[in-house]
Amino acid sequence: MSPDPTPETQTHPFQAEVAQLLHLMVHSVYSETDIFLRELISNASDACDRLRYEAIAQPEHLATDSTLRICIRPDKAAGTLTISDNGIGMDRQELVDNLGTVARSGTRAFMSKLAEAAKDKSEVKDGGALIGQFGVGFYSAFMVADRIVVTSRRAGSREAWVWRSEGGAGFEIAPASAEEAGRVPRGTEIVLHLKEDAKRYLEDYEIERIVRTYSDHILFPIELFGAAAEAAQGNDGDTKEADAKPAEPRQINKASAIWQRPKSELKPEDYTQAYHAIAAAFDEPAMTLHYRAEGRQSYAVLLFAPSRPPFDLFDPQRKGHVKLYVRRVYITDDAGLLPSYLRFMRGVVDSEDLPLNISREMLQNNPQVAQMRKALTGRVLTELDNLAKDEKAEAFGKIWEAFGAVLKEGIYEDPERRAQMLSLARFTTTVGPLRSLKQYVADLKPNQTEIYYLAGESLERLKANPKLEAARARGIEVLLLTDPVDAFWSALPLDFESKPLKSLSQGEVDFGLVPLTEQPKAEEASASAAVDDAAVIAAVKGTLGETVSDVRASQRLTDSAACLVAGGHGPDRELERLLSRAQRGAGTKPILELNMRHPLVRALAGAKTAGRDDDVSDLASLLFEQAQILDGEVPGDPAAFAARLNRLVVRGLPAG
Repeated sequence: MSPDPTPETQTHPFQAEVAQLLHLMVHSVYSETDIFLRELISNASDACDRLRYEAIAQPEHLATDSTLRICIRPDKAAGTLTISDNGIGMDRQELVDNLGTVARSGTRAFMSKLAEAAKDKSEVKDGGALIGQFGVGFYSAFMVADRIVVTSRRAGSREAWVWRSEGGAGFEIAPASAEEAGRVPRGTEIVLHLKEDAKRYLEDYEIERIVRTYSDHILFPIELFGAAAEAAQGNDGDTKEADAKPAEPRQINKASAIWQRPKSELKPEDYTQAYHAIAAAFDEPAMTLHYRAEGRQSYAVLLFAPSRPPFDLFDPQRKGHVKLYVRRVYITDDAGLLPSYLRFMRGVVDSEDLPLNISREMLQNNPQVAQMRKALTGRVLTELDNLAKDEKAEAFGKIWEAFGAVLKEGIYEDPERRAQMLSLARFTTTVGPLRSLKQYVADLKPNQTEIYYLAGESLERLKANPKLEAARARGIEVLLLTDPVDAFWSALPLDFESKPLKSLSQGEVDFGLVPLTEQPKAEEASASAAVDDAAVIAAVKGTLGETVSDVRASQRLTDSAACLVAGGHGPDRELERLLSRAQRGAGTKPILELNMRHPLVRALAGAKTAGRDDDVSDLASLLFEQAQILDGEVPGDPAAFAARLNRLVVRGLPAG
């Protein structure tokens, strides 16, 4: 890689994921390679932010050069593009850690998406969105460069180090030469040796266009050292290099804190650009919240709700992504300014009152931060509620489709705002999608006093679930809950407008007072009259024994023979399944409910009356196993189930 490796040069292999990532990055064809510059500028801005924060405790870091900036230098003669900053810089180990490994959980997901694109051998129009979404920005530079040299000196250090790579299996790290170290008194310099088809990025107008589009609102000035002035032409047509003068550096971004500017000065496109810069995103914001709080505390707020979910939405740490500034000085992006169920929000909160030297530990216990957290949460939820009510309900629908599963965590975790979260929630029901509980209550059937729901793994399976049959026969709307979190919040004793929520897979259900949409035929109504319910139930109990906690006649079923439900106390059937998978369930035995009018149950009654005990045993077990299958479970003994089913089928076939 390096033409003259020094004795102190060390070669390191890339982390396996990085090597694979680079291979895919280099060999994928993108129609949007511009984003490499946005990513490198964003990294440089973060480095300046970190230095400004460290300088609060160590002001000597800024003593010699207090003006933080980002510089871009195109060199057409050398075919290089240099992006540098005078921020925090990196030492040797940080170069290895930051540029040789990827610690983000989204890397594998990104590579999977990228591999699919590479397999198609076609242009990926949303490549920038993928890179921004999965946070692997530095490596995007290999889309336009076949060699990258990074020189960095950490603030306060005498040593500078050089990192080199051609995007292959590894990279080199060596002490910087005197010349290299002299160029970087503090911060980081990245030199991209551009590929032939990427030389357009050496043009001033291309660089300015990208910066205006993606990085205009970066807080630090971005200075462009333009390409060398046109060389003077001599009378003989020869170029006189001595007369070529480099252009003066000029700032090409606004470098203003957009959240501090009045709303009246800003246009929708300004907010979109700010969202792209702050959130490193490419989608359009579905909601923008910009205001200034005055009173006991003064702080500016600019928050965005994305329109598509980020890759780390369900990361176990559930970290927020709202950046905290104090008087325009970046403090942290992990201040916990919003609860975890609003972790999808992106943006900035800039306080005028907090101390600059506030630590993360202090943030957790600071009463001013607690007040801000409460006020911000209330404002975001109010804004979402307003969005859901007015003519922009379609925008709220996008937010709910992307983040509804996360918002519902608030029903479980935030008792203080539980009623507000229930009102905000939208559900897919047997009537249609995005239904609110207010709409549900307005459409209650005569004598209906409860809000019914059914939780499961998929809409298709829930819609086919036999537990819906009696509700469907009466036109009763049922909430269909398919997110894992639904099993937890629905286990709470909840009500909406004095109507309790009731699971169709738990406890007793009685629809007797709600009229049927169609009256049953006379023969159907009398079908169960000939069946001795008590005898059938006793026979099934005797066969199943300890497999079930009870057997009873069902009020839920109209067409199916049997179903399994949970008892009135303890976890619902879906919650029991989730806990069982995590080996945290108590192993509660289900209740088997029988449709006493079903032909299979009547056949079991006939076998009992005729003394055919083998048939009674087979039919009772089959009813239980059939109910298991309808709930998405596998019978405990599949071989015995198959043998039992075969026996019953053969008995019903004519002798051949």
